[in-house]
Amino acid sequence: MRLLVVEDSPNLGRDLRESLARDGHAVDLAADGAQAQQFLASYAYDAVVLDLMMPRVDGWAVLRWLNGREPRPRVLVLSARDQVEDRIEALHLGADDYMVKPFSYEELTARLQALARRSVQSDPVLRLGAVEIDPRARQVRVDGEVLALTPKEYALLETLSTERGRVMTRTALFEHLYDARSESSDKVIEVLVSTLRGKLSKAGVTDLVQTRRGYGYVVE
Repeated sequence: MRLLVVEDSPNLGRDLRESLARDGHAVDLAADGAQAQQFLASYAYDAVVLDLMMPRVDGWAVLRWLNGREPRPRVLVLSARDQVEDRIEALHLGADDYMVKPFSYEELTARLQALARRSVQSDPVLRLGAVEIDPRARQVRVDGEVLALTPKEYALLETLSTERGRVMTRTALFEHLYDARSESSDKVIEVLVSTLRGKLSKAGVTDLVQTRRGYGYVVE
């Protein structure tokens, strides 16, 4: 997923960004609501981890600002405010989930995965002939055997397969897989496609990821 963490604590924000990035997500970090709005106006996110109490523009204002905007990402509020009234108000304003600090990172990631599943079919496993893509386990299997992919290779294949039949440009794929801090260019997508194709080919799968010269890549 492409995620936005909105957190005014430098240490917690950095730790969340690094941990989520290690899990294979593309993660941007905003220090307050104003910066979050800038990110949200510029990029499409799958989910936002949102603190409520922040300087300048707080999380409440971000929730109100998101109402009516499309595409609207899922929002998981992560706040020290532990009153039932706060949870109810956040949910009424459009939050999809609410966690209270201190929190378990494992529970946070499980809740983010649950939010992602709400956007897909009841059986989230994508089947493309002998290839199965399981977003819950973040695994690709070929004829039942797990294919060893890097997090970015997996994310690339999942993205193209979820958008099956849609040609995605190199730039669109780059923006989905990499955060705003990345020093790479969108040419890194060509490298990912090449290594992914090589691993699929060794497993006996050819021509799954196709090139539309001058346009981008597609899984049909």
